[in-house]
Amino acid sequence: MGHREDLLEGAKRCLLEKGYARTTARDIVAASGANLASIGYHYGSKDALMRQAIIASSEEWGASVAQVPAVGGGAEAGDADPLERFAAVWDAVLQRIATEREFIAAQVEVLGLLPRDTALREAIGEVLPEGGEGLVAVFEGVPDTEVDPEAARVVGSFYQALLTGLMVQSLLTPDAMPSGRDLATALRRVTAGEVLGAK
Repeated sequence: MGHREDLLEGAKRCLLEKGYARTTARDIVAASGANLASIGYHYGSKDALMRQAIIASSEEWGASVAQVPAVGGGAEAGDADPLERFAAVWDAVLQRIATEREFIAAQVEVLGLLPRDTALREAIGEVLPEGGEGLVAVFEGVPDTEVDPEAARVVGSFYQALLTGLMVQSLLTPDAMPSGRDLATALRRVTAGEVLGAK
């Protein structure tokens, strides 16, 4: 790897170990083996490098979540019952959330910075639609190239809202997290208009 890649890898490590706001340029240099001047040369600033690190980390995490196995007795993923697939995919995502707490903490930290950091908000806003598209593809069991743009916008936003909420909840009450089946049951009850407490 060259210095540019080394810096990005170092920044991603710092993101997990120290968090977004607490990482200094010297931390990144120590983690990457590059020199201080190379941050400015390759990225313009430490903040620009950290923005790239949070986006790259999120994309890598999303790509690994996309490797969810087919659901249901050897059937193709797209042929599975929608609620069964919904539950199984959420179980896989929830497992990742439970075992990658440093990544989740960094994501949640960044959410709190967005109102006051225009450059960070714009950088994340640029890749957010792609993230929604990827989530729709995972939950529908289809390639992202087959996702309808309107579905990516509307349904992708729904999945992103759930994912963000579950990330926050995992830091607040890790022992009270719902299962994928719980989420599927909730979705079925909401869409069926069932009265709270009804069996």
